[in-house]
Amino acid sequence: MFTRRAFTLIELLVVIAIIAILAAILFPVFAQAKESARKITAVSQARQLAASVMMYAGDYDDYFVPATIYPLDSTKRQIWSPMVLPYVTSKDLFKAPGTDGEYADGWDTRNRQNIGYNGATAVDVTSAGCVEGQADTLGCEGFTTAVNFSRAEESARIGLFATTPHGPLAAKYRGYVFSPYNGETYLPDPKLSPPLVSDRDLVRELSSLPPARLKPIYCLYQRDGNDGGVTPVVFADGHTKVYKASAIKNAAAKIVWRFR
Repeated sequence: MFTRRAFTLIELLVVIAIIAILAAILFPVFAQAKESARKITAVSQARQLAASVMMYAGDYDDYFVPATIYPLDSTKRQIWSPMVLPYVTSKDLFKAPGTDGEYADGWDTRNRQNIGYNGATAVDVTSAGCVEGQADTLGCEGFTTAVNFSRAEESARIGLFATTPHGPLAAKYRGYVFSPYNGETYLPDPKLSPPLVSDRDLVRELSSLPPARLKPIYCLYQRDGNDGGVTPVVFADGHTKVYKASAIKNAAAKIVWRFR
């Protein structure tokens, strides 16, 4: 007859301790790998959005798609995402990977999207519309004319798309757009003046500001709470590159944001 030998309590505790140690080591690695995969997917999606803007321009005499159109009739405001939808393969391109963002199909859902487009392309034909060279940090939500690719110098440096904060309140969040005219002016070269940017939700942090002044970039990936998070940035010539919030904030990235 054979005697069955069971594990002692000490042996079980040692095994559990080893598993816990391995989990503590491996889980952060898995999390980093997952976050890296999301970032790579975001870059791929951004490139497809860049192609859609190029195709739109090809059909509309080389004009940028407007981030927003503010007509005289305020009930007919339009945003850019439905305008480029015919040029893309999926509504998922308007949603940052790994988030609960959604495609914004119009003005009333503009808060749900977290892929933002440069507000320097916006058109405002009302009395509030700005003219070329007029915009400053007081905020310009749109220009009286559309902008043409031929008028946009240094297209390889002009930032068009980045990830943005989104939320449940349409009265506060504007995830479909970011504004380069809400951040501080970079005096050595004003065209490099970045939007408000962080790897934290600045709409929530700066909620005392009016919504028109709260159109930031939100560096969603690899966030550390100290602006080490990153976002893909799509440029006007179609290429895409990933930048840290800190590099965008201090203008070290040398991205042209204010091209009007």
